[in-house]
Amino acid sequence: MRAVAVHHGLRDHAMTVVKILAVAIAYFVAAKLGLQQQLVRGQVTPLWPSTGIGLAALLLLGLRIWPGITLGAFLVNVSIGPTMAAVLGISMGNTLAPVCAYLLLERVGFRIELDRLRDALALVFLGAFAGMLVSATAGAGSLVLAGGLRPSDFWSTWSVWWTGDAMGVLVVTPLLLASRTTRMPRAAHPLRWVEGAALLLGTFLVTLAATVGPINLLFLVFPFLIWSALRFQLLGAAACALIASTVAIVSAAHHFGPFAQHDLLLNMVALQAFNGSAALTALLLAAIIAERDKAHRNIKDVCARLNEVAHRLAGDKKLVIRLPPPRAGERSRDRSP
Repeated sequence: MRAVAVHHGLRDHAMTVVKILAVAIAYFVAAKLGLQQQLVRGQVTPLWPSTGIGLAALLLLGLRIWPGITLGAFLVNVSIGPTMAAVLGISMGNTLAPVCAYLLLERVGFRIELDRLRDALALVFLGAFAGMLVSATAGAGSLVLAGGLRPSDFWSTWSVWWTGDAMGVLVVTPLLLASRTTRMPRAAHPLRWVEGAALLLGTFLVTLAATVGPINLLFLVFPFLIWSALRFQLLGAAACALIASTVAIVSAAHHFGPFAQHDLLLNMVALQAFNGSAALTALLLAAIIAERDKAHRNIKDVCARLNEVAHRLAGDKKLVIRLPPPRAGERSRDRSP
């Protein structure tokens, strides 16, 4: 028995190590993609999908895979950080942020299905906005202390850092959580596929058109986000929010359209306001639709049970009112006037 227990223990440890390495690889690859839009020192970007991957990994695999986040963050920053102390500080902040977000979500009873309004609100305000304060403060502070950043640039760098990490949680984490539970429909009508493709393409084109001109037309994206949540729930809403946020982030990074006339700090405020509103709209509406559908299914189940109970009671009632035949004396009295 002891040998079997040891074998199972070693296998569990091996699986944990594999999961940690997988998280580190995913974190590293996503970070390299995010750095394509860097704005400060080649390492601060308004979209950091690695944070979304890290938080999703914690929610799905548990707190014990946190070393994968630390390893991935260290490998990304070791070649671009000004000093080793700054690299360690940034890696620590990049680890603590999703861990704090995970603990906050666990404290309020967050469910990874995101099928309740409270779950969507918790992910936006606790997971993204509150939890990512840690990484932004640790990262920008580490750069200032290491001499890689002037103290006067702290707040503008902090705003980019916070925006990037928060966007990673808002647009990447819901998509990963939805992909885990969504199954491809086997008998979906071809028009359903056409509608989904049109929705994704329309979101991209409308967001692109809204960010190339001098007039801020980003509000035109919201009908598509509402459409995606109503028709495709969380998966569609998360996908469209990711597309809209990515296009807006690229436009802000290159100072296109409505982001052309402002400095870095104001652009990050405007970008965070749009991305936060888009993600909040998509997630909240998708959660409301999921709650409605769940309530509808529960009502149908209750009605089916009540119908079954009613049939059983009707059958029992027939047995109860079936009286025995009257005796001779009673039959003659019944015929008397």
